[in-house]
Amino acid sequence: MIEQYSEQDIMKILSLIRRFDREEAGAVTVDWVVLTAAIVGLGIAVLTTVGGATDDYGETIGSHLSSQGIKTSY
Repeated sequence: MIEQYSEQDIMKILSLIRRFDREEAGAVTVDWVVLTAAIVGLGIAVLTTVGGATDDYGETIGSHLSSQGIKTSY
């Protein structure tokens, strides 16, 4: 299968591969995407873990505040 490519074509391909290997601008983007995905995943894990307790505490606080009176005169 290699016989159908000329030596010049192979050299072009190798040159492109070397240039791609040396390029670092895309690596920074990949790092940021992975870091952002990890932070979002951690946030979802925390919300899933604490979500039920937060609802319970919210209801408790809401019922306590509802039972309190508001003074309208001094």
